[in-house]
This record gives sequence, structure tokens and C-alpha cells, in this order.
Amino acid sequence: MINKKDLAFLRVTHLRGPNIWTYRPVIEVVIDIGALEELPSNLIPGLYERLVESLPGLVVHRCGVGSHGGFLERLREGTWAGHILEHVVLELQNLAGMRTGFGKTRSTGDAGVYKMAFRTREEHVGRAALAAGRALLLAAIDDTAFDLAAQVAILKELVDDHCLGPSTAHIVEAATERKIPALRLTDGNLVQLGHGAAQRRIWTAETDRTSAIAESIASDKDLTKSLLAACGIPVPEGSLVRSAEEAWEEAQDIGLPVVVKPYDGNHGRGVSLNLVTEADVVAAYHLASRKGDSKSVIVERYITGDEHRILVVGKQVVAVAKGESLWVTGDGVATVSALVDSQINTDPRRGSGEDAPLNALAPENGAEIILELERQGMTAWSVPQAGQKVLIQPNGNVAYDVTDTIHPSIAFAAALAARVVGLDIAGVDLVCEDIARPLEEQRGAIIEVNASPGLLAHLKPANGPARPVGTAIIAHLFAPEEDGRIPIVGVTGTLGTSLIAKLTGCLLQLTGKHVGVVSGQGMYLDHRQVVSGDCIKWEAGQRLLINRTLKAAVFESNARMILSEGLAYDKCQVGIVTDMEGIADLAEFYIRDADDMANVIRTQVDVILPHGVAVLNAENEAVAELSNLCDGKVIFYAIDPDNAIVARHRAAGERTVVVRGGAIVIADGADETVLLPLASLKASTARYPASLLAAVAAAWALDVSPELLAAGLRTFDATPKPSAPQ
Repeated sequence: MINKKDLAFLRVTHLRGPNIWTYRPVIEVVIDIGALEELPSNLIPGLYERLVESLPGLVVHRCGVGSHGGFLERLREGTWAGHILEHVVLELQNLAGMRTGFGKTRSTGDAGVYKMAFRTREEHVGRAALAAGRALLLAAIDDTAFDLAAQVAILKELVDDHCLGPSTAHIVEAATERKIPALRLTDGNLVQLGHGAAQRRIWTAETDRTSAIAESIASDKDLTKSLLAACGIPVPEGSLVRSAEEAWEEAQDIGLPVVVKPYDGNHGRGVSLNLVTEADVVAAYHLASRKGDSKSVIVERYITGDEHRILVVGKQVVAVAKGESLWVTGDGVATVSALVDSQINTDPRRGSGEDAPLNALAPENGAEIILELERQGMTAWSVPQAGQKVLIQPNGNVAYDVTDTIHPSIAFAAALAARVVGLDIAGVDLVCEDIARPLEEQRGAIIEVNASPGLLAHLKPANGPARPVGTAIIAHLFAPEEDGRIPIVGVTGTLGTSLIAKLTGCLLQLTGKHVGVVSGQGMYLDHRQVVSGDCIKWEAGQRLLINRTLKAAVFESNARMILSEGLAYDKCQVGIVTDMEGIADLAEFYIRDADDMANVIRTQVDVILPHGVAVLNAENEAVAELSNLCDGKVIFYAIDPDNAIVARHRAAGERTVVVRGGAIVIADGADETVLLPLASLKASTARYPASLLAAVAAAWALDVSPELLAAGLRTFDATPKPSAPQ
């Protein structure tokens, strides 16, 4: 039997940005499998069978084989514990509802020590899945008990607590499809889409275009009705009341039956329908006054028909869902509460979590249900006769897709209602008998307009297709040609990179852009240093990306940052690589030779956008070879104008930057422009010609004109400034 200590984690690191493994966040684990190095999976009796029995979903893991069942094939033939753990952790995350698929495991060169990385969408969940995966794998190796259901339940709770809600996640996925970057700003559902001045923000179904005034109007049901009616939109007759007696008087004036609901409620809470007696109206008034914030209550005409939720995004209706009344049928034995559990709550779409489109019902606790049962002379503990139908909930079950059947006139009225209130995204509640017929033919009406509408009914409808509401919201926020990105320059290496970053920022600022820079010398906003000291950190980079004033940003990074945190940005328009020095300082990361180092530094080139540019030091052969990995164009720079790599590149019609005759020269194929002599620069600047060339190439790649390049170089002072106060 294998000792459990033989599966030891030497280091666990959350890489939050692009890294040596992938463009997306991963958890990297240095793992010592000890004696298991001598026991691949095919030499451990019963391991294959126990893992497949515990985690049947492993069959879809393709692994290096590249086909369905690929991992199980490797498991049967023989693979090592680190690789097995990678797939176990991925599958545990999948079982918890956080779908992931990427993982890799590589030997470090030390006996029994491996580096394993797996994709995770949330660090807390990923770390918990790692610990649970280790315990499960050791139990499978030792043939001991493991409570998988309990561990998955814990992971699901962590997903609910820490991950984006399903509606927000759907919008973020739609942004990802458009290549728009996303940054989570809080532990909740506030998300930034895009960077700097190009960003937009969402909070579930609210956006930074959602007006606070419009939200206030939407929460004022009486005001909303008045505004809609003034624009000719059908609304039910009704009035605001402040006592039970006044409610009954208003009900008689309007004509029975009526609806009673909170003045400032939402999502159907505290709403009572089809009331015909004084006792029902009085009870409904007290319920509504408890559910609302203001204690004021609306009494309005009851409209015959089904409740519908119409989702309006911008000026368009993008989804429509219909509700149904909920009934149970008695058997002469079970209570109403038991019947609800057996006939309603068994619906897999019902639950208490954020990913459940319908709520589980509790007749003994739900005030609306209690009131509805009282109207029928029953309680949650009553036992209906066999065959007796009992109404449990007349509204609030909007989950049946009818988007394709909505009448154009109703869609127009719903979109108009959202605009009248002022909401860019709205849930318009409408009651009618047939959504395919005009409202005037059936006395239908719009009863509410809601801000921050729920999206799950449209993402997980009881019938029909899921509607691409996230795609519609992203199209509302970003024009087709927009990707939410600002020009980003990444600088990686050890030779003059802080100077390159600072000078590049200064050159970009000459075009009128507000520019942010993070480097080993500090953080800069335009010419102002706002933080002194080493800012080559992921969090410092995030501070730039969330700054709404910035129209360009420059980031210095190095191999250590890539290995310990990942890059601070997902993609860049320009990536500069100066060298691949510093291997000796990275032994703790198992970086031991030039090939290892190249695999780290290539990360800077891997993240360059297809329309972007790699700026590479042609006088470093290993750096120059990275040009083969760039999806965009390449600009080589070299002090030596006769450098062979530069010559070949220029002969191919590409761009280069060199020093010739003591002057900086930029060349685009056969065309070349002399910017200015090095002797005309400040002495503090002229002593770093290679850094100047790299910065010039980066700014040129971002369309800074030769005239501005020359002006910027002439005025730039490389002398370090006094440190700014922290």
C-alpha cells in the first residue's frame, strides 16, 4: 500500500494571466509523487476500474491521444500519478458545475517531481478541487473509501459562493466570443468588459448605460403606469392605497376581480391575483405592504390571461417567456406540502441556487402561497381529496419560450415601454391570453417594467431553444467594429526594459492619448509617477486596465512575473522582447537551460494580436527566432545596420529600426527615414541606443509619425526622477 505522503505538493501557484501553459488562468502545482514514480497506473491493481467507477465522466477526456476516451487509454496503458491527478481535478470541477477542460503535466527533470497545471475559472474552487482530487486519487490507489458526493457538494457550494452567476457568466462568454476581454471587479457580479477608455461595465443585466433615474421610475409602479399610459401603452386601471379599507374601496370602484401588489416591489414578490372578496383583498394588502419597502400598495384591475416576461435590450425584443399557473392533484393521503414536493419540486429546473431558473416552493413558508391556499380554505398541512386540484401559485413561473410567436405590435409596445421608463435593458411584464394577437383584441396590458431582469428563463427555458441574450447585450454595448481594447505594449526581458517602457509611453502620449505605464521603476499616468518602486506585478497592471481615462498602456514584465503570476493582460498590440538572460535566477521554477527560458519568454509573443506587431532584438539569435511564433507582423531592431537578420527582413519588404551613421533610421522595405542623430539627444538618453530603437519600433508600430518620434526622442530625459511618495 502506498503511503499518502508520497503525493506531496511542493508549491501551488495561481497564474492569473497568460503564462507558459495557456492564455487563461491556471493553477500550477509542483508535485512530488515519491514512490509512485515506480508505479504507473497499469501497475496498480484495480486503479483503472475504481477511477472509472467514481468518475465515469473521465471517458470524454481526450488527453494527448486527441480522441474520445484518450485519457482512459493512457490510464489503461500506464501513466503517472501527476497526470492522473490533473484529469481527476478537472473532472471534479466539471461535476461541481464549473466546466473546464485544459490541463498539462510535465516532468521537471528531478526524479518523481512534476509540474502540473489545470484550468480553473475561480481560484478558491480550483484549490479545493485540487485537495479533493488528491484525496480521491490516493483513496483509489489504496482502495479505501472516499465520499465523492460530499466533496462534490462542497465544491458546488464554493461555485455558488465564488463564481460569477449564470446570467453574468453567459454575458461574459458572449464577450469572449467577440474577443472582448473581461475583468471581474468584485467578488460579486460586477464585471468590466474591455480595457481603459474602451471599457463597459455590467452587473448581471444592468450596464453602465442603465440610468439610476430609470431604475427609480421602474421601482415606482404607479409612476411607471402613468408614464406608459401617457404614451398610449395599455396598462391596467388602478390606484395607490395606504390602508386595507382604502384597498377594498378601490377594488369596488375598479370592479372585481383585482390584483394587489407592492408599490415598489419586483420579481412578483407580494403580488396577489384574481381577488374577489373583501377578506382576500384585505389579506393581500397586508402581504403587499410587508413585501414592499414603502408600505404603499397598488390595487389594479385583474387582467385575464397568462403572465409573460419580455426581455428588451436596447430597442429590440430579444426573448419572450410565458408563465403558467401551478396546481397539484390530491390523492386523499398526502398533504399539500408533500404534493408540492412530489409534483412540483421534482422538476430539475427548480432549486435554490443561482443556476436554477425556477425556485423550489415551500407552501408552509411562502406568504403568497399561504394566502392562495387560505382563499381555498386550506393550509400547507391540508389533505386534498383524491383527484381534487389545488391552485398553488397563479404567477411567477415564467419559463416557457414563446419568442417566435410574439405579435409585432406587442414587441413594439414592450420596446416602447422600456424606452419610456429609460431602461437600456428591461424585463417587461405583460398579461394577455395570446401573445400572438394584438393587445387591443384581448384587453391585454403591460403590468410592470423591471430593471435588472432575470435572464435564466431565457437561458434555460422549459421548452424551446435557449435565447442568445448575452450576444444581444454585448451587441448593445459594443458596435460591430469595437473589441473593447486599447493599444497595449508589453516589454519583456532584462536589458533596459524599464527605460523602453517609459520612453514608449512618452512617445505614445505625443499623439494626444492618455497613457499609463507600469515598470520596474514605478507606475506612471502620462508624465506623472503615481507609485514608485517595482510595479512589475499583476495587480499593478490591473490598476492600469481599469483606469477609464487611459487610451494606451505599456507594461514591463519579466520571466519571474510570467512564472509566478502570468501577464497582466490577455492580449497586446505590440510585444517587445530584448533578451533571454536570467536563467540562474529562476532555478526555483525548474528553468535550467535556454530552451526552458525560451518557453517562458515566448509568452510575450504568443499574446500578440493577429493585427499586432512583435518588436524583436535581431542581435540576439534566440530572440529573433521568436518571430516564427508571432501571429502578426515583426519589426526587428539592431544597433548594427548590417545585421544579417535585419537585412533579410528588410529585403522581404518588412520593417526594421537600426543605427546608421550615428543616426536612428527606420526602414519599411526599401524606404527608409532618418529620424535624428544620437548626438542630438540628451546625454542621459543617448547612452542607451538599443533601448531607444526598441521604443521607437513599438511607437512606430502604433502609427506614431516619424516627426513625432523625432520630437519625442529629442526631449526625452532618461535621468531617473526622485521617487514619488507611496
